[in-house]
Amino acid sequence: MSLLPAAARARHRAALPRANVLGVGVHAVDMAQAVDAIRAAIDGGRRGYVCVTGVHGVMEAQRDPELRSVFARAYLCVPDGMPTVWIGRGQGHRRMRRVFGPELMAEVCRISVERGYRHFLYGGGPGVAAQLAQRLVARFPGLSVVGAFTPPFRPLHAEEARALEVEVARCRPDVLWVGLGTPKQEHFMAEFLERLDVPLMIGVGAAFDFHTGRLRDAPPWMKQSGLQWLHRLAQDPRRLWKRYAVNNPAFLAAFCLQLAGVRHTRLDD
Repeated sequence: MSLLPAAARARHRAALPRANVLGVGVHAVDMAQAVDAIRAAIDGGRRGYVCVTGVHGVMEAQRDPELRSVFARAYLCVPDGMPTVWIGRGQGHRRMRRVFGPELMAEVCRISVERGYRHFLYGGGPGVAAQLAQRLVARFPGLSVVGAFTPPFRPLHAEEARALEVEVARCRPDVLWVGLGTPKQEHFMAEFLERLDVPLMIGVGAAFDFHTGRLRDAPPWMKQSGLQWLHRLAQDPRRLWKRYAVNNPAFLAAFCLQLAGVRHTRLDD
């Protein structure tokens, strides 16, 4: 749990409306608003983290109160799945659109060339971060990727955490991209919020694998129909079948209870 008082936590959060998705506050934004909020944080010298949240993250938060608190303390929590968007629109947030993690990463990199933002990559398997750096620089000429760190699968030991702190301080990035997957990346960002010398951390999960070609993107019609999970499942069924078999029906049932007024959820401060 954060030791920051409520007023200090509020300063870490973007001043944008939030939709209530089963008690998880998801900012009611589109891609342009999300990128503008990220730019404002970097330019304003704010310190915070950005969560990219879909059904998986929301359902993990139902089982993990600390993860729910991590979402609540985020500077920005963007809707990474169509079900979260549909719920938000049903609550009156008509402008709310999906902010897909890999696309958010690309948009922030695009504006970074002009604005001179510096990037650090944290996550992925062996060699993934280095390959991602090459791919991003090739796609966005002039992009500054100043460092990369491939963590072990387990939590960092004290000396490893200190090495990361030293490396980030040396590289002085404006954005630290975290590709650990939910909920590991959210817990990591909350834990290291005050330890790493970087204005903004952004957890983008599988974006590392999308941008390096390890995962194929779904066609636009599947994304807009809320069926991208099926495309992901087809690519990695052994790892993902249980997640979708459990989370999707449970999310639908919980949402129906919330919609009917049987289940009452509130947003954390």
